[in-house]
Amino acid sequence: MVLSEFLIESHSGLLKEIIEYLCMGDTPIELINQFEQECESVSHDELAVVFEQLDTQGISFRDNNSVIDFYNEVVQEKIAAANLRQFPMGHPARVYLEENLLLRSWIKSAQRFKPAQQLSDFSNIFTHICTVELHYQRKENQLFPCLEKHGWDSPSKNMWAFHDENRSLLKGLRQAIEQGDVALVEQKMSFLFSQLERMMQVEEQRLIPGAMDLLDDEDWLDMQEGDREIGWMLDKEPPPFPPVGEDDAELEAHQQENEQPVSHEQYVHPSKVKRKKKLPFDTTGMFHFDEGYMTPEQVNLIFKVLPLDITYVDENGKVLFYNRGEDRLFPRSAGIIGREVHHCHPPKSVDTVLRIVEEFKKGTRDVADFRIHIKGRFVVIRYFAVRDDDKNYRGVVEMSQDITDIQTLEGEQRLLDWE
Repeated sequence: MVLSEFLIESHSGLLKEIIEYLCMGDTPIELINQFEQECESVSHDELAVVFEQLDTQGISFRDNNSVIDFYNEVVQEKIAAANLRQFPMGHPARVYLEENLLLRSWIKSAQRFKPAQQLSDFSNIFTHICTVELHYQRKENQLFPCLEKHGWDSPSKNMWAFHDENRSLLKGLRQAIEQGDVALVEQKMSFLFSQLERMMQVEEQRLIPGAMDLLDDEDWLDMQEGDREIGWMLDKEPPPFPPVGEDDAELEAHQQENEQPVSHEQYVHPSKVKRKKKLPFDTTGMFHFDEGYMTPEQVNLIFKVLPLDITYVDENGKVLFYNRGEDRLFPRSAGIIGREVHHCHPPKSVDTVLRIVEEFKKGTRDVADFRIHIKGRFVVIRYFAVRDDDKNYRGVVEMSQDITDIQTLEGEQRLLDWE
């Protein structure tokens, strides 16, 4: 018997012994502590063997509250740790599981505090728990769309609703903490933590296994950049996937598949190669923007429907564009295109416009705001410096918006008011 087999066997035996004690009404604190410290992970197969042995002995453990609590507080975390071994470092699926381990550890820490005496400490750990929002956002904006492309839309339709329910529970507990309502905190925390655990189990038992069966490495690679934009619950950014050190043959195959040749004079990691993303639509005749594709017609239609007056002046001070919406605040005509910006304003405001442009060019300012009353309406006029990725000045966008009706809004409106 190899050492690893002995360790697995000993942990299984320890696990079985703990459950036996719990079923007899005892709480073997020392054995539980030993199991927590020495056993890094428990696989579903190991657990199945233990359960089969208990069934053979006629021990009724499935409805025992002490066993259920032990399973939820200790064993579930070990199972999650075992699941990590299936995935390489940095794999998005592994990151989801790592975050679940972290969330469970925070929940366990929060449960040790008594809000009546330690509300501040509880609040601090609760702040960490609230970062589960990043976990949910990545699923909704990264994983779910990828699953939809492969025909699995159940997570989008169903799991997203559970996310929103948990968000509501988090908000309710946060408000109770802010109000200092200890009784309400204690009332809400238990249910919230059970719902967070429920979601983690659905992820680990259904979502992640299903995604692994459906998606290929290319799909997971496509998620990485978007994942980075949203962020993680983890303290540090996950390592690159595939792990650094993949051989050149894999890199070459990856480049050929995506028709993106890279010089072999300098090694470029696969995660840094700009790949052609698989899309469920034809991009012929479309332009690629920072993220997404549109035809010129679609861009024009969007500019026409926006309730804003927008004008773009390039770095040379020439007007290149304005949108022609149905109800413009200020009149514009085609004759303005190509005109010097200082010729497009009345003399009394030219100096102000030129100063804005000059400060934008120098990089000392990025925004200028004005508010005026015109024809009985309240209008906001904003100027934004346009800069490229190297922070070079590329012009200015002028945006005017009628906010008269917006000013009257109060409270929330979450339901459609078309009736």
